[in-house]
Amino acid sequence: MCSGRVDIAFVLKAFMNGIDGVYIAGCRLNECNYITHGNYHALNMTLFTKRLMEHIGLNPERLRIEFMSGAEANRFVETVNDFTKKIRELGPLGKVEGLDKEGIVGGIEKVMKLLPYLKIAKREKLGVRLKDPKDWEGHFTKEEIEELFATVPSYYIDPEKCQACMTCARRCPVEAIDSKKNMVHIINQEKCIKCGTCLDACPPRFGAVTKLVGQPVPPPIPEERRAITRKREKEVA
Repeated sequence: MCSGRVDIAFVLKAFMNGIDGVYIAGCRLNECNYITHGNYHALNMTLFTKRLMEHIGLNPERLRIEFMSGAEANRFVETVNDFTKKIRELGPLGKVEGLDKEGIVGGIEKVMKLLPYLKIAKREKLGVRLKDPKDWEGHFTKEEIEELFATVPSYYIDPEKCQACMTCARRCPVEAIDSKKNMVHIINQEKCIKCGTCLDACPPRFGAVTKLVGQPVPPPIPEERRAITRKREKEVA
């Protein structure tokens, strides 16, 4: 019932499934029926998604958002017809972009995997209410998105500091941490979504999780070296 439900993933999945264009219609700005002003959220999500599309080579004109009241049937028809005409001019998804299905899916999957990180990194801008349409175009810039992807962080658990408390593993939203009792934890970099939850969850007295930017992640230690010997165990030995 509210355009505030619009999410980047919905739009990208549509394109991944071969849809040639996505049209979003929301209530007029500043005329929210639910007081939540979710249409501003939809606007920001759309502007951000357009830049993400541009980054992976998709024409951002394949995505459009319009605002109108339920009484503006004529405006709805006019904007939909205009958008349909534009999409027909662009042709099937990938044609004007010079991308095949594999290239489109690969680019979208790359973005989809990083969505949690991208939303966290831009949460302040995604929460702004852009009341002046003149501010829409420059709210997110091409250079800003390129820098965002160039500085994607990785997270690494230092085997010398990890105490196998399992706090990070319990908090990880995608179960990307290999955790076993009395064994050094290891982050599966292929499953990691770069959200930083492990960094926040690791007890300060351990400080085992490190955020890495612009440098390779050290390889995980061998299984036979992951066992943790507690101080008391050392004293008994």
